[in-house]
Amino acid sequence: MIELEGVPELIDPVMVAAFEGWNDAGDAASTAVAHLDREWKGEVFAALDAEDYYDFQVNRPTVWMDDGVRKITWPTTRLSVVRISGEKPRDLVLVRGIEPSMRWRSFCNELLGFAHELGVELVVILGALLGDTPHTRPVPISGTTSDSDLARRMDLEETKYEGPTGIVGVLQEACTHAGVPAVSLWAAVPHYVSQPPNPKATLALLNRLEDLIDVRIPLGELPEDARAWQVGVDQLAAEDSEVAEYVQSLEEARDTAELPEASGEAIAREFERYLRRRDPSAGGHATADGEAGPFLKDNPGGRTKPPKPPRPSGTDDDESSEE
Repeated sequence: MIELEGVPELIDPVMVAAFEGWNDAGDAASTAVAHLDREWKGEVFAALDAEDYYDFQVNRPTVWMDDGVRKITWPTTRLSVVRISGEKPRDLVLVRGIEPSMRWRSFCNELLGFAHELGVELVVILGALLGDTPHTRPVPISGTTSDSDLARRMDLEETKYEGPTGIVGVLQEACTHAGVPAVSLWAAVPHYVSQPPNPKATLALLNRLEDLIDVRIPLGELPEDARAWQVGVDQLAAEDSEVAEYVQSLEEARDTAELPEASGEAIAREFERYLRRRDPSAGGHATADGEAGPFLKDNPGGRTKPPKPPRPSGTDDDESSEE
């Protein structure tokens, strides 16, 4: 049995999880949870035993110096908690880690043990995949669940995916079998610009999460980073006529497919978000104690971080699913 010391009784807790690796194109999902942890100053209260779940030849530990003393950081999955103040206080349990190398069922059961002990009411798992989507259009975000009732209540797709899956799909099914409501939010990342970071996809995931759990998420510099990223990709694409032509074909296909939905729910959602951000009383943000290179191509090998595009003077801002 999991015993939690030093963790207060939580208010309407939601668990938000993301894992580096196969389910994390452009590092968009893991960066989203890292953003929440940083903005709300999450306090780590638990970490899974790395030896139980990771192959250290696949996910190697790192060595670093602390006041002249060499220390090792082991790859693992950590849990932290933040409290969001406001008219409707709510707590988030943030799960941030790496897709495990082995013992996936035990891994999911351990996370579900924490969810049970903390009284988690909903699990939201963030993921990102590569797709045929242009970088110049809003990032497609799809929300899926295996629970038909939850799909109707929260306006989500009931997943019909069949095929290879990652830890996001396995954890969602584990939640379903354990009777814990679970949702996956997927961002589609342009496959021709797949290297991390992708702040535009991260921002889109956070906006959708904000709508889903009805909280105001402090975005910090993320909108500006997303605009700078798009300007940088625009410039790089313009230097290659084949890439520019391909992007144009993706834009035409996307615009044709979405023409009937140019208004409606998407516009209503955006307007509601605008009103929330204008009204400070509509939600709050707080700390855990209650205060408030080869860029345009796939990179199947390493995960080299590309140089950050130059900041623009102003340009545009920001769905597909696997399991």
